Amino acid sequence: QVQLVESGGGLVQAGGSLRLSCAASGSIISIKTMGWWRQFPGKQRELVAEITGAGTTTYDDSVKGRFTISTDNAENTAYLQMSSLKPEDTAVYYCNGEFFLGAGSTWWGWGQGTQVTVSS
Repeated sequence: QVQLVESGGGLVQAGGSLRLSCAASGSIISIKTMGWWRQFPGKQRELVAEITGAGTTTYDDSVKGRFTISTDNAENTAYLQMSSLKPEDTAVYYCNGEFFLGAGSTWWGWGQGTQVTVSS
């Protein structure tokens, strides 16, 4: 019913910036929440940042002041602007979202993931 497609990952030097995008498509009425998670090798996914449809944001302490999450509600797209990147930010980043589909139903799911590598 809904597909999440991520883009924007890649290789960047420490101190640099990247912007991740997550575009949701399907029979979406509106965004309930969208978020970015990351997974280090051998570890569970952890929340990086989350935003509600009303614009309330939550950040992990490790990225506060460096990362900014935002959405384009008209395009059902979430962004993660990452600045002052550190080698320890290297991970696979996943988009996650919950959407209102109408008639009281919602959809929740994940994108395919995008690799972010920060070189020292």
